[in-house]
Amino acid sequence: MAATQYRHFDQVMVAFVTVLVCSNLIGPAKIAQIDAPVIGPLTFGAGVLFFPVSYVFGDILTEVYGYAHSRRVIWTGFAALAFASAMAAVVVALPPAPFWHNQQAYEIAFGSAWRVAIASLIAFCCGEFVNAFVLAKMKVWMAGRRLWMRTIASTVFGEGVDSLLFYPLAFWGSGIIPDAQLPAVMLAQFVAKVGVEVAFTPLTCRVVAWLKRAEHVDHYDHDTDFNPFSLRT
Repeated sequence: MAATQYRHFDQVMVAFVTVLVCSNLIGPAKIAQIDAPVIGPLTFGAGVLFFPVSYVFGDILTEVYGYAHSRRVIWTGFAALAFASAMAAVVVALPPAPFWHNQQAYEIAFGSAWRVAIASLIAFCCGEFVNAFVLAKMKVWMAGRRLWMRTIASTVFGEGVDSLLFYPLAFWGSGIIPDAQLPAVMLAQFVAKVGVEVAFTPLTCRVVAWLKRAEHVDHYDHDTDFNPFSLRT
């Protein structure tokens, strides 16, 4: 049987992968601080702006096309992240020309340590698969109702796994972030990421509704093989 051809699946996949690559290349090097009302100064890594958006696209993919298609996109994103991280390491390691004096700035922007890069890949992969699994299962349990609740709940689990894995793997014992401060940093990043997801929920629901009409599909994962290492769709 021929695979179903969707009009917009490729565009959503490209958007997902683009956000992921940007999250690794643009976000990690900058620590930002804003004065939030009531709370006061709020410090965060700029990457927090990107990762929740990837979960929004993950929710859209799973809700519309199903877990199997989302799984394929997650592995595509993983491959893109791995390639970008490897090439960034190669380019940073190349000896600079004698007249080029920006090596230090370049290393700060693109020279993520191997430990951070590996931690990011592991956390992304595990978090995205948990997000997709929870959303797919909840859709069946709730007969497709309350999309807003399902996207937020799946993000809580997915981002929770992501944060619990990334920060200890990347920074525990490194001295970059004091070990005693890691739980507070993890909690702050987790709350910020879920907050972005909540803020995007109305838009997510609109995009999902539009895609379902445009693609004439609303997939339910009743008999899906949830093995994350399978590439069957």
